[in-house]
Amino acid sequence: MTDQSNQNNDSVRQANSRTVKRLFVVAVIMFGFGYALVPLYDLICDVTGLNGKTGRTTLEQVAARQQVDAAATDTATDSREVVVEFMSHTSTGLPWEFRPMSKKMTVKIGQPAVAMFYARNTSGDTITGQAIPSVSPNKAGPHFKKTECFCFSQQTLKPGEEKEMPVQFVINSKLDPEVKVVTLSYSFFNAEKDSAKKYGGEPGEAPANHNSHEHHAHSQQQHEAGQDHKL
Repeated sequence: MTDQSNQNNDSVRQANSRTVKRLFVVAVIMFGFGYALVPLYDLICDVTGLNGKTGRTTLEQVAARQQVDAAATDTATDSREVVVEFMSHTSTGLPWEFRPMSKKMTVKIGQPAVAMFYARNTSGDTITGQAIPSVSPNKAGPHFKKTECFCFSQQTLKPGEEKEMPVQFVINSKLDPEVKVVTLSYSFFNAEKDSAKKYGGEPGEAPANHNSHEHHAHSQQQHEAGQDHKL
């Protein structure tokens, strides 16, 4: 009887051991899959323009595109102008003041433009942040190209330090003619885990209104010419 009981116990232990090993393998696979989702998401957004992600380009590419567009489009299309509005958000774990220095500007299709953003570290610690851009409407994302941007690298501010940060961009002529207003939004996150936790957040945590980048249709009617900066 004792031998049979020992055999049963051995069988149970072996079964439990196999189950633990299988669960461990599944956990490792899921962990790796979670990391793989980030570059996969970026790749899909770069190709499709989903989520309003913007592209990156160079001034040489802009000049080449202008030559192609000049040969393929008429004067009326080349002279199109678009109002670009700017928005800013910070995560709960980033004690910074962050805002656009101009709320909007009018830009010409195919012409490089520069907008400035302001950031100030309001804490007593040196903090590194990362800005993530987003464009609405979504269909404008693939045609909104940045040649220079503070979002290309992490930004570090000492206690009380402030900085003016440029973004140089161009909107190419393939933008839908029905799009008259484009909104460029930046969300700034704390890039350091311990620092983010100290200020009540997590690294990469989206602010509560991060998904509220929808453009209101009546904003163009409320446009004030005196606040526009024509380029």
